[in-house]
Amino acid sequence: MLNNLEKLRKERGVTLVDIADLLHVRYQAVSDKISGDSDFKFKEAVMIQQNFFPEFDLVYLFSPEDNKQPA
Repeated sequence: MLNNLEKLRKERGVTLVDIADLLHVRYQAVSDKISGDSDFKFKEAVMIQQNFFPEFDLVYLFSPEDNKQPA
């Protein structure tokens, strides 16, 4: 599971539908990717980071474990 992305998504009120609309995919596809059942494409990860979490590093957001944000 992408714990950092999921935590920030919930804290900021970004819904799975918001991400799905951005990526032009089904909401279930986003859920599967966050839970680790499938992977985000690099372009999708960049779009999510730039549109919803621009102040966070891609490695931090898409790490499968809880990691500290690099300084």
